[in-house]
Amino acid sequence: MSEDASWEVGLARRIFMNERELRAGWRFLIYVAVALLLLSAFGLAAVRLHAPLPAKGVPATPLALLDSEILNLIGFLGAAVLMGKFEHRSFGVYGLPARGALRKNFWVGIIWGFVMISATMLLIHAWGGFTLGKIDLGSAAIFRYAAVWAGVFLAVGIAENFTICGYTHFTLARGIRFWPAAILLSVVFGSLHLNNSGEGLAGALNVFVIGMFFFLTLRRTGNLWFSVGLHLAWDWGETYFYSVPDSGLVSPHHLYASSFHGATWLTGGTIGPEGSVMSFVVIGAAALLFALLYRAPRRSPEAPGAEVAQQIPT
Repeated sequence: MSEDASWEVGLARRIFMNERELRAGWRFLIYVAVALLLLSAFGLAAVRLHAPLPAKGVPATPLALLDSEILNLIGFLGAAVLMGKFEHRSFGVYGLPARGALRKNFWVGIIWGFVMISATMLLIHAWGGFTLGKIDLGSAAIFRYAAVWAGVFLAVGIAENFTICGYTHFTLARGIRFWPAAILLSVVFGSLHLNNSGEGLAGALNVFVIGMFFFLTLRRTGNLWFSVGLHLAWDWGETYFYSVPDSGLVSPHHLYASSFHGATWLTGGTIGPEGSVMSFVVIGAAALLFALLYRAPRRSPEAPGAEVAQQIPT
């Protein structure tokens, strides 16, 4: 090989490879491309069953939300499985280890999530902005829809948290470090919610804040199961139990005939409590308390079984 050819091969290698593997940016782009291909393929295959998120003023039914999140699970988790084969990594290293599924961190996250949304609604009520109202379901439907919405938001929690905090973060963070990647992806997380009918800038900013809280729980617990439980319980409490808009989406089959009244800064308006100042207060207080209670595990990134958050520099 000539000297010029050797130099060009070396340059190409430096562009695409680091000292260990394909550079993080290229792996991120490949992952997004594979995920979009899977979403398109399965979306077309299930076109008769697929119901997109409703337009403004149309209720977000459990079936519509579940259908959308199942496609996201197929696309983004499926792409991560394929990338894991390519990278010779187990799927669990991307944030959802099977040994952590529905275990202690998940259930503790559920408690945190329900307490957080309850504290938010209590503060809005204390300032005169929320009335719970009468029960809006028949006795037979109460437990049925409680279970249905729990299943829907389990899918939402896994799909959304993995999409933002899973493979995408694991890969970007190995290139630009943990917290810069977390900030970038939380911005994306908030921006994507602007596609929801009734959503606004205050709600998108709140989603950014909760996204950063999710990354804090990832850093301190080592995986995503705490944040999945928190996400499930927050959305379940918001949509079903307190029966208010969730990121601008109003859903039927909720427990109470609730109502908002008062200033938008207090109630969040069409956005729901995620657009309320009280939500920022609660999430900020919860993040501070979590940081005090949960210390980052002291373990070597090279140790067998080390979780994703301990493999990435801050």
